[in-house]
Amino acid sequence: MKNAFFRHAIFVLFLAPSLSAAQGPNAGGLKTEYLDDFAETCKHLDQLSKAMPGNKYSWRPGPGVRSVSEVYVHIANGNFLLLSLTGVELPTEYFPNLTTDAKGKPDTKASKALFKRMGELEKTVAEKDAVMRMLKSSLDAVRNRFSKLTPTELDQPADFFGQRTTVRRIYLRILAHVNEHYGQSVAYARVNGIVPPWSQTQKPE
Repeated sequence: MKNAFFRHAIFVLFLAPSLSAAQGPNAGGLKTEYLDDFAETCKHLDQLSKAMPGNKYSWRPGPGVRSVSEVYVHIANGNFLLLSLTGVELPTEYFPNLTTDAKGKPDTKASKALFKRMGELEKTVAEKDAVMRMLKSSLDAVRNRFSKLTPTELDQPADFFGQRTTVRRIYLRILAHVNEHYGQSVAYARVNGIVPPWSQTQKPE
């Protein structure tokens, strides 16, 4: 009897609240959780890119390492590229005259031209407003497209430069890649004396 009571008490104290939380109003599927996490990263990237002065966009930690602007453009390039592997057309504003197949995906024969163009964009889109606009455009494209996908569409097969995968996994790769370079951008800001806005201590009024 005591053992049964003890097991019931453990369930009530520890397991039941966890199960209740998992099934509560905040619970959601992959789409909800993905979009929530992605929105948080987007918000921080927007705040950070605004907080960094324009004259610091050319700053880099050393020779051969991406500058502030190049990191942001690299994030945008990655978003556009990975989206294209799921059938989303590359924006002609940034990728004119690139060959795509019948499904709108980059022609593998033109991949050298694609990566060359991405490198050019990192070097030429350097002014703060232009960088921020490109970054926002790419993040919005990810968010808007992902929000419309059905579970069946997420399970569709996709090709990651010769590796068979799924549309879902490519979107997970987008999230990982954006967060990787978001962390890099935070480090760049702090080295330059810029405290990320969400980390600043709120001053009493």
